[in-house]
Formats: sequence, structure tokens, C-alpha cells
Amino acid sequence: MKILYHHRTASKDGQSVHIEEMIEALRSEGHEVRVVAPGAPEPHPDTAAQGGGRMGGDMGWVHRLKALLPKAAYELMELAYNLVAYRKLMTAAREFQPQVIYERYNLFLLAGLMVKKRLGIALLLEVNSPLVLERSQHSGGLALQRLARWAEGTAWRGADAVLPVTQVLAGHVRAHGVPTERIHVVSNGINRAHFADAPRPDEAKRRLGLQGRVVLGFTGFVRDWHGVDRIIDWMASPQAPQDMHLLVVGDGPVRAALEAQAQQLGLAERVTFTGVVHREQVPAHVAAFDVALQPAVTPYASPLKLMEYLVLGKAVVAPATPNLLEVLTDNVNALMFEPAQPGALEGALTRLCTDTALRQRLAQGAAETIERLDLTWIGNARRVTALVKAGA
Repeated sequence: MKILYHHRTASKDGQSVHIEEMIEALRSEGHEVRVVAPGAPEPHPDTAAQGGGRMGGDMGWVHRLKALLPKAAYELMELAYNLVAYRKLMTAAREFQPQVIYERYNLFLLAGLMVKKRLGIALLLEVNSPLVLERSQHSGGLALQRLARWAEGTAWRGADAVLPVTQVLAGHVRAHGVPTERIHVVSNGINRAHFADAPRPDEAKRRLGLQGRVVLGFTGFVRDWHGVDRIIDWMASPQAPQDMHLLVVGDGPVRAALEAQAQQLGLAERVTFTGVVHREQVPAHVAAFDVALQPAVTPYASPLKLMEYLVLGKAVVAPATPNLLEVLTDNVNALMFEPAQPGALEGALTRLCTDTALRQRLAQGAAETIERLDLTWIGNARRVTALVKAGA
């Protein structure tokens, strides 16, 4: 099958992981994939997100531009980008003759829909978040709310199939008037091969100088709402065993505040931030975790970090939110807590960190989850191409 893959993402974070892994999975299944993306060379843009590399490197020039421009001007620039994307997509489509356009949804991005209407090529739209809602609540809000809502609804309703990453997100899509039969949930996945050579936990700890510690681990770009400050506060409490060590694999805007908090509580030697690491180094760090942390979650997300925790068989602590309950089952592959209940996270941590047998049982359940639910990029590629063959 010939697949024209379109996205507007240039950041080196979880978004690029999703893009690169999905393209690799489609190609490994024997499909031809032509990529149209910002900065990709023409006429053969056969790279996904402009190479691998260090995770967490956002597009600095984009953030600087957003800071300099009035919000309305920046949003109009996003809309105007469709002229560039449409030209590139039309050129690629006429030359490549794809059976389907696979587009990663972004706000104000309508180029795939425009080409679909012009050439009659089926459009599959991957949706990772309801961006009107997300950007209204974060990133300084939206200036052109009405235009943004129109663009989002138009993109979602115009696709032949919409692929949200959770059932919760599917509800947002359905609320915009997309028929249920055109909505197909395809969650984030994992590439087992990238984690196959991860060291055993004891060896991973030795490499990091954490021998003899019970390691609490968190991966990703840490922000204030992630709740890592609550983990540090708990570590300073009498309920926490003294051999706990927090390992944060990544960086983020609250790193300095969290390091200061640990220093103030006398925990500086028991909290480690790795900073931004190369993507290939992530498995060796996660392998050292005894307890994998998902203290909070965006309510519609399918967290990539959760897939990393599961594939390496880690005992997970996570909130009992509807989106996570699509993958996790309390006391089977995770210890879950009520996010609105005061002290629930801390109680779950105390229970798990003082019960080795429970950690081992949950770790086994976690390791079995990927295969049981087929949470792999290859599985996702097969689901997507099956939709095309079925005429979605």
C-alpha cells in the first residue's frame, strides 16, 4: 500500500516518537510511506521527524515566535501554513499516487482535507488531543476561539476515519458530530525491539550508582501538574522507607524548583534528574525502576511513558482515571489511586514501596499487558491498514 503521511510537528519529544515509530512500523509491514512535513526536502520527503536524537528538545524558534507575536497573528500564521502544506501535499500526491493520506491532526491544519476533496484520496486523521480545549487551558489560551473550533470540527468531520488515542478522546470527537462508525481508537504503542537489550534491574542500578536503593522512576518532560513535588514530599515523610531514591529521566520547567524542594527537605542526595537524554538511553534508565510513576495524567491522553513502564515490567502507580483504566487494572498491572482523594497517592506509594511481593506481582502483570492488548506500533500499523482495506 502507498501511504502519504502528513504532519506539522518538528519538536523532539513524545510527538516525534509517535511519528517515527508509526512510519517505521508501516514500512516494516511492506508499505511505501512518503512523508510530507515541515522542513522535509522535496520532492522525496522520506524522513519522519528529521532524524532521531535527544528527547525533549522543543522547537525553540517556534516558541520565540509565539512569544513575539500577538496570539491572533500567530494563529493566523498557523492557518496560512495550509497554503504551503497543500502545495507540498498536492505535489507528493500526484507523483506518489497514494491509496490513503494519513495525517497527524494539528490545530488549524486542513491541508489533508483539502487534498482529499481535490483528488478523492481517503483521509485517516490521527488525533492525540482536543487541541482547542488544550490550548484554551494552557499555552496562554487562544485568541481566535471561534475560528479554532470551526477548524477542529471541520478537520474531524471531514476525515474518512478519525483515530483518537483513547476512548475518552473518542468522546470529544463524537461530540463534534463525527459518526461513531468513523471513529476508531488506536492507542499509543511500543517498539519491543528498542527495549529488548535493556539491562537487568540490578545491572541498570549499578550503572547509575543506585545499588541497594528502591528506585522510584519518572520519564518525560516534567511539568508542575505532573505531581512530582508530591513524591518528594512523601519521601520526606515518616511513611516512606529510607532506601527510596527518585530518578527523573528527563528535564522540564519545574526541575529547578523540585531540586530546591529536595534540598530544603534534606533529600538532595536521594533525588536525581538526568536531564534530557538520547532516546536510545531511555530503556537503560527505566530498567532501574522498581516503582514507575504516573502521578497525574491529562484526562484524554495515552501516555507514552506508560507503555515504556509496561514493556519493561515495572510496578506502576497511577490515578484511576477513565483513560488509564482502558489499559490498567488496579491490583493486576498497576496500583491505582483516586486522584481526588487527599493522601491517596501517598498511601499507594507507601503500600507499594513496603511490599516487595506486591511489586513483583504487579510487575508481572505489567509485562503481560503489552502482548495481551497488542500495544505495539506494528499492531497499530496493521489496524490502520485494515481500515484502509475495509474502505474506511
